[in-house]
Amino acid sequence: MRRTMKARRDSPRKESMLVIHVHVRVKTECVEAFKQASLENARDSVREPGIARFDVVQQQDDPTRFVLVEVYRDVDATAQHKETAHYARWRDTVAPMMAEPRRSVKFDNVFPDNAEW
Repeated sequence: MRRTMKARRDSPRKESMLVIHVHVRVKTECVEAFKQASLENARDSVREPGIARFDVVQQQDDPTRFVLVEVYRDVDATAQHKETAHYARWRDTVAPMMAEPRRSVKFDNVFPDNAEW
């Protein structure tokens, strides 16, 4: 077992997929409009080759709170995503709907393996 652990430590780390959780709180009167704009953006986003998954989830006990769960095949895909017309349209559309600035948290994928996404 020690040999296996040492081999893992010594082997070059393969690039992990990047998972980003974008936390959003919108104004109460904007909930439905935000959902519509975000669903349109998500549908277009999953067509990008660098995106493995793009989820839009809404908090059960506070419908003004959402999390966008974005899974990118590599770091470059995040920059490519931000250059798309659909992202720019979403960003500009939802900007006045924000109750506070959105924030993101970045994660490295651990499981499942990148090939299984």
